[in-house]
This record gives sequence, structure tokens and C-alpha cells, in this order.
Amino acid sequence: MTQTAYSEAQLDGGDEVVVPVRHPWRWAATACVVAVAALVAYALVTNEAFKWDVVGRYVLSPEILTGLLTTLELTLAAMIIGLVLGTVIALMRLSANPLLVAVSWCYTWFFRSIPVLVQLIFWFNFGALYKTITLGVPLGPELLTANTNDLITPMSAALLGLGLSQAAYTGEVIRAGIVAVDDGQTRAAKALGMSGFLVFRRIVLPQAMRLIIPPVGNELISMIKNTSLVSVVALAELLYSAQLIYSRTYQTIPLLVVASLWYLMVVSLLSVGQHFLERHYGRGQAR
Repeated sequence: MTQTAYSEAQLDGGDEVVVPVRHPWRWAATACVVAVAALVAYALVTNEAFKWDVVGRYVLSPEILTGLLTTLELTLAAMIIGLVLGTVIALMRLSANPLLVAVSWCYTWFFRSIPVLVQLIFWFNFGALYKTITLGVPLGPELLTANTNDLITPMSAALLGLGLSQAAYTGEVIRAGIVAVDDGQTRAAKALGMSGFLVFRRIVLPQAMRLIIPPVGNELISMIKNTSLVSVVALAELLYSAQLIYSRTYQTIPLLVVASLWYLMVVSLLSVGQHFLERHYGRGQAR
């Protein structure tokens, strides 16, 4: 019997009776929220400018579905780059080597300071700086030479802009998760004869994952939305596909609604997956 839920009244005969506590303001707030939600729903349904028939016509169109697939592929590839490179950056920041620490700090500072949109445009126009890209031995023979514009396609420019930027943020998330694990557990494990790799895999990483999963999941959801920025390099992801359609049909609002509905659906599915992943790594922890 909690004090917030009930109050006790003492009767003359010495018996106690439980009286529920009234919450008039809670009911008033609930009524206000329901009223506002009903008004918003009514406005969405009755406003003919949304043109829901047009939305229904294009929501499963081949162009939109192809753009959605490109968005998902781009998100997956950029997040893999961000996670792999971010893990390397995090381990460099935690290294005892001052050169590795300095390089990782400079990388994080640089890519977190420049907006992703600027990076995308820069990589797309990288050919203006270097006409060709050459791989070879320093001061030795050239092994491979390629035209920059052939290598930096809209997809590769999008992966470079999104992936390299994501690595800077993911690296800080992973570093924070590792640092949060009590150092005493690491020392105790090493005292028992466990190797450094085994300590990291069996002791540090499982505990760090509890702290890493929520922000990384949030970064994944942000990446889904950040893919819309690659429309500036003419990559036909979800938003750009919708733009191509409404540039022909002049149905701007309905096509933006179509794109928004798909973003909502994908983010909702990812949120559910993140919930179960957090619950898996949070087993045995007091909530």
C-alpha cells in the first residue's frame, strides 16, 4: 500500500479504513491531451490539402520503394563504417600512446565540428582538388591510378560523408561506455590470470554494452533521418525519390507525407528492436 496511492483515515472505534487519494489534475491533464489529439486527428483527416488518395497511390510505388531500399542500404553501410572506425578511434583514445591519443582526438574534433551536409558536398566535389587518386609505395612505383570522378560516385560520397562523421560520434559513445566500467573489476580479473583480451571480452564489454546500446541506437535512428541529406548529391534515396515524383506531378505535400510515413515506420521498427536489445544486455541489473 503506497502512500501516494492511498490515504488512511482513523475512525472513532480505532479501526482504519483505506480511502483512495483523488487526482483531479491528473484527470484534467488526460482530458486535455485527449482533446488536443482528437483535434489534430480531425484536422489531418478533414484537410483536403493532404490529398490522402494521392498518398495511398504513391506509398507503395516502385520509385518510393526503391528509394526506401537505398536509404536502408546507405544507413546500414554508414553505421558499419561508423561502428568499426569508431571502435578503433575509441581504443586509440584509451591507449597509453600519446600519438594515438592525439590523432584520435584530432579526428573526433574535426569531424564533429563540420556539418554533415558540408562534408557530403565536399566529398562529392573531391575531384576538383585531385583529378586522379594514386596508390603506390612512397617515393617508389605507382601501383594503381584511377580518375577521382569515377571513384567518388554519389553513393561513395554519401558513405564517406555519413560514415566518417558517424565514427567520430560513435567513438565517443564507445569510449564513454568502456570508461564507465569499474576499473577494480579489470584489476581483479587480471589478478586471476585472465589475459587483457579475455578481460575485455568477458568483463568490460558486456557491462559497457548496457551503456553503449541506448546512444548507439539513437545514432542509428538519427542516421536514418540524416540519409535525407544525400539528396544534395543526387542520390535517389527516399526523400529524393519523393522529390523526383512531385517535381513531375506538383503534388508536393502528399509526397512529403509518403516519405514521412515510411520514416515513421522504419524508426518505429528500429525503436522496438532497440528496446529488446537493451533488455537483453540489461539482464540482472536493477531497473
